[in-house]
Amino acid sequence: MARYTEAVCRHCRREGLKLFLKGERCYTDKCAIERRNYPPGEHGQARPKFSEYSIQLREKQKLRRIYGVLEGQFRRYFEVADRTRGVTGETLLQLLERRLDNVVYRLGFATSRAEARQLVRHGHFRVNGRKVDVPSFSVRTGDAVTVRERSRKVTRIQESLELAQRRGVPEWLDIQPETFTGTVKALPTRADLTMPINEKLVVELYSK
Repeated sequence: MARYTEAVCRHCRREGLKLFLKGERCYTDKCAIERRNYPPGEHGQARPKFSEYSIQLREKQKLRRIYGVLEGQFRRYFEVADRTRGVTGETLLQLLERRLDNVVYRLGFATSRAEARQLVRHGHFRVNGRKVDVPSFSVRTGDAVTVRERSRKVTRIQESLELAQRRGVPEWLDIQPETFTGTVKALPTRADLTMPINEKLVVELYSK
């Protein structure tokens, strides 16, 4: 399956804000934004004029990079959101939040979505007692995400749980660290998503 393998810190610099793609590194002074807070490339420090289309495109790219999905995957999520009753932009965000790799990250079992995706692929998690190794698996209300018994001694998972106390867990999720179990209390709402995203621009871009 295709995936992005180049440097990810340039994504944060290109979007002009921290996307938290490198886990704990993003909380230190080693973060690329802290060192070079301008877009990468030869003309990164120039002051370009942005058209309406470019602003919409940047918002879409920002959202896509936050969740680590490719263009084709992102478009399919939008098509599903567009067919679903409700506000398209909010439904799109909800679909992305319900991805298993994102839930694993939100619960604190991983320090980044990329790390969570790798852990899911390697079969470290169970959903309602069944092995799920598909990062795009969509969770539902009441689902229990558990670290499998043999994986609870994995250093990366243990350290991530300890560090997660600083980040906190969203209201729509619940974590029981002692049993390595997280529960989906409810589906996420727009109020639960505090990221600096204007989903209306994404909808406008795809509606042209």
